[in-house]
Amino acid sequence: MVNLPDPYSIRYPQIVAVADSSGERVELIEFFDCTGGAMWAQHHYAQSPLVCSARNIGPTVRYLLRPGEADLALEGSHFPAGISAVSLDENEIRISYIGLGGGGVGASICRSYAEGVTRSINDPSGGGKRAGSTVWLPRRQRVLIGVDDTDTPEQGATWTLVHNIAKAVEDPQSRYLSHTIVQLYPVPYRTKNCVSIVAEFASSNPAHLIDHFAGLLDRYTLSEETGMAVYTGFDPQNLVDFAWKVKRGEVRREMLLEIDDINLRIVRNGRGAIGAVAAIPFYTRYEEALTLCRDRN
Repeated sequence: MVNLPDPYSIRYPQIVAVADSSGERVELIEFFDCTGGAMWAQHHYAQSPLVCSARNIGPTVRYLLRPGEADLALEGSHFPAGISAVSLDENEIRISYIGLGGGGVGASICRSYAEGVTRSINDPSGGGKRAGSTVWLPRRQRVLIGVDDTDTPEQGATWTLVHNIAKAVEDPQSRYLSHTIVQLYPVPYRTKNCVSIVAEFASSNPAHLIDHFAGLLDRYTLSEETGMAVYTGFDPQNLVDFAWKVKRGEVRREMLLEIDDINLRIVRNGRGAIGAVAAIPFYTRYEEALTLCRDRN
């Protein structure tokens, strides 16, 4: 007979948060291993006035939040749980949850003991109790690393190399969040499928992360035309027009010089830098990323 040490609670595997430089936007990223619980929370938490949007990306639910406090009018079945407060300073982001019954269990102990939480306070929960918690998370920046052209016609695959490097460089200061394959226009000098990759991180030490990633990329790439580009910031919207040009046709490398964004840095300037930059704004936008533009229209 198997014993369950704590049969009426689960732990979220990890919770991280990134903020924009102004502190006006926060993205809360909750990793889950209980799909039902995560989908239930996403459905109900989206009703909180502090939640601008909620979406499921792989093993995570992502909440786009605005700072503030809200007195939630919780009601069983209709609005049984939500996010009630969001605040931040230079180093930390504070999130408060509240819920009824089983929603209170999720809002309290289930999140309080997740990896990534530096400290927390929580209420007794279970049964029909109203319960909640406040958790503190390190304030992190979003770091998007685009890579293209690491393989040859004989061997290699960029998507596997980027994923393996991303896993290898992950540490407590830099958490690996997502991996997106981006279909580019099939230029004549492609290896075969003409895709580039963007890996997303939440980091409190971007400089170390970028150096570590670049070192491993240099060590394992098989191409002399490898490109690596890094965007450190909340939203790479300024790169969207350039990215679609690369998806729709062949682009000259000189066009990279026309991009005016202080958050963008070209780390390895081989021919693959074009695809590396183009991958960045498609992070987690999987359907658009995989769209194949068969002509230049």
